[in-house]
Amino acid sequence: MIERINNSQLYHLIMANIKELIREPGVLFWGIVFPILMSLGLGVAFTKKKDVITTIAVIGQNHVIHHPADTTSVLLSFLQDNRATLERNTQGFVGRRLTIPDDKLGNTTFIFLAMDWQKAMALLKRGNLNIVLDEKKGRVQYHFDPMNPDAQLTYLKLSKLFNASGPVVQGANTEINPLTVSGTRYIDFLVPGLIAMGVMMSCMWGVSYAIIERRSKKLLRRMVATPMKRSNFLIALIAVRMLMNFVEAGLLFLFAWLAFNITIQGSVTALLVLFIAGNVAFAGIAIFIASHTAKTEIGNGLINALSMPMMVLSGIFFSYHNFPEWSIPVIQKFPLTMMADGMRSAFIEGAGFAELTVPIIVLSAIGVIFFTAGMRIFKWH
Repeated sequence: MIERINNSQLYHLIMANIKELIREPGVLFWGIVFPILMSLGLGVAFTKKKDVITTIAVIGQNHVIHHPADTTSVLLSFLQDNRATLERNTQGFVGRRLTIPDDKLGNTTFIFLAMDWQKAMALLKRGNLNIVLDEKKGRVQYHFDPMNPDAQLTYLKLSKLFNASGPVVQGANTEINPLTVSGTRYIDFLVPGLIAMGVMMSCMWGVSYAIIERRSKKLLRRMVATPMKRSNFLIALIAVRMLMNFVEAGLLFLFAWLAFNITIQGSVTALLVLFIAGNVAFAGIAIFIASHTAKTEIGNGLINALSMPMMVLSGIFFSYHNFPEWSIPVIQKFPLTMMADGMRSAFIEGAGFAELTVPIIVLSAIGVIFFTAGMRIFKWH
């Protein structure tokens, strides 16, 4: 009899916990749906596609790109023979598309874009391409970072492609020039993104989660009962977090400077203003996220729902140009993308206030709008 009662209690306890779980949609979403969405996003970026598309910068060959038959260029004489199609990409560059079919390893598509050295270096630093072609006195010159495995693979594919087009580009007519331009290394690409991501994560967890946790423990209600001005509490919380972000970013940059000789090529003042604007943006978003919920589980889910997709999509660890072309304009409007792109422009492209004015204004506006909206619906108990 006692054993039957115990078994009945265990059964009812299990059923009660199951019902409690089912009645909380947030738990099901973050535990089941959200991981599926994350795997979908990562799968789109990294799963092998039918065509591997590689972008190549071609220096000073605008006429050749438009009319390959009207030139004796060693570099691009094969375009007419291979019937490369003329196209213009979303950034306004004119190029030629050439697809090499391969039933076993998948097709490889090369897009040769005509541009000058300044544009090529900018795209190289942003991770949009990894190799630059030039021609001098009948010699094909490959410019790439020899430490970049993707660039090495692209070089091997290109050399095979050119060699197959005839003896004119074989042997002594080719030359490899390792790039030594500051800002073309992967670490130069990574550090500004890590600083931007650190600001986002610090604000999300240091502001949002701190408020939600205090509300769940009834601490906000007690603080409101004091002669405290409510806005002062939130401003103080944001100010402390911003101060910590400056310290964390400064230490990361100091380490990168000592270990990898990373420097800021653009305006330091503009970079600092952009950094403050990014803090304002994510602090405002953090206040809005934490404005109403009193459950730490839901708050945890909301923070992850915002931060995790941007960590994957916003080009922190790899260029967001790995994603489909239609998604890039959307990704570029994310706050983390704007901050990371702006910081990279200042770090490795020599950008100043002229280039960073738009992201500074947009990020500041995002912060003010979300902070104002969050204050209107803020729940202190």
